Amino acid sequence: MGPPLQPNQCGSRLGAPPSLPAECGGVACKPGLRVGMAVAAAIACRLLRLRAAGAGGHWRRLRGAGLPRGFLQPASAGEDAAQWRRVAHFTFQPDPEPLEYGQTQKMNLFQAVTSALDNSLAKDPTAVIFGEDVAFGGVFRCTVGLRDKYGKDRVFNTPLCEQGIVGFGIGIAVTGATAIAEIQFADYIFPAFDQIVNEAAKYRYRSGDLFNCGSLTIRAPWGCVGHGAVYHSQSPEAFFAHCPGIKVVVPRSPFQAKGLLLSCIEDKNPCIFFEPKILYRAAVEQVPVEPYNIPLSQAEVIQEGSDVTLVAWGTQVHVIREVASMAQEKLGVSCEVIDLRTIIPWDVDTVCKSVIKTGRLLVSHEAPLTGGFASEISSTVQQLEDTGDVEEIRGWKPHCISAGRMFPEPRGSYIKSMWVRHTISPRF
Repeated sequence: MGPPLQPNQCGSRLGAPPSLPAECGGVACKPGLRVGMAVAAAIACRLLRLRAAGAGGHWRRLRGAGLPRGFLQPASAGEDAAQWRRVAHFTFQPDPEPLEYGQTQKMNLFQAVTSALDNSLAKDPTAVIFGEDVAFGGVFRCTVGLRDKYGKDRVFNTPLCEQGIVGFGIGIAVTGATAIAEIQFADYIFPAFDQIVNEAAKYRYRSGDLFNCGSLTIRAPWGCVGHGAVYHSQSPEAFFAHCPGIKVVVPRSPFQAKGLLLSCIEDKNPCIFFEPKILYRAAVEQVPVEPYNIPLSQAEVIQEGSDVTLVAWGTQVHVIREVASMAQEKLGVSCEVIDLRTIIPWDVDTVCKSVIKTGRLLVSHEAPLTGGFASEISSTVQQLEDTGDVEEIRGWKPHCISAGRMFPEPRGSYIKSMWVRHTISPRF
């Protein structure tokens, strides 16, 4: 939990395993889900060319110096997109079993979410869960069994009205109760945008701290899944990162999901908790049965490194972990991997300390290029004196889909003699 926020604070189309054991929920995923953006291959290619640009086998800092024509561009403009898709995948990497929280149980991500909600309802008699179809278990089964256990007055359905769901949650939270709202897909959170940014986020500020709705948590399935198309694949975290007064969190695994969700529910600020839907069943690991908390606004250094810092959140963490392994094995490049976890307020210190050490930063996320949160991270890092190259790897820019714009020219930015490159992943 953190102190109340003040107003002045604060890609990819990836695949899932073709089948899962019974403890994962017994739901098999289609092999077709394994298609997606060639993020791992693209990043490895960029690291290779960065190394090739170095002198004497060592990376050099690009202080004000331009790069060769075609640098970080695809080998062939007419390269078959299907070939990119064939090499795109990710493998979920479970964390070591946590022993400090008592008994553990094998859970996938949606079961970890259910466990967190169960713990909250048991601990807090004022806590209520509501949203579209949650009484029946929800589309992704995250609330299955909770209505039977706690009653229809604490777990109940709402009309198909996202603005009403969030507005209702604000009202409940203002009375002092704990409101846990579910938006069925993050793509449909936009009808509730006004309620979130103009009401929930500003309630404490505009009342002079006389009233607040800090006990409101909004859950929403997030990100690409492989077959979600336009309205079930979006990653809208950057929209809310511009709004002071709320917290935005994205977990990478079942263990992280339970601990972070419990922290969101107990935090004294409105929180938006985005759940990577592709990991609901694809991610399986040992999760403590009893409640525990993972602090918000604290990034985690998953892997130590010395040559380049890789930052991601949610599903993309597993992509860059694979990239780090490929870079070490094939290029001898030591990568430091950071899971940001909380988008806003984000952990500036952890990221900047890492970039000061490595001299280079690569940020990867599923969301589109323009206005993505990687821009906020890179612009903050550019203010440091001791950083080197900053590059951003992000999802396809949806309004520039012609072949000529697939790999646009870089927007040169020489801030404090540092070369900055903005690029995007191959289209999906």
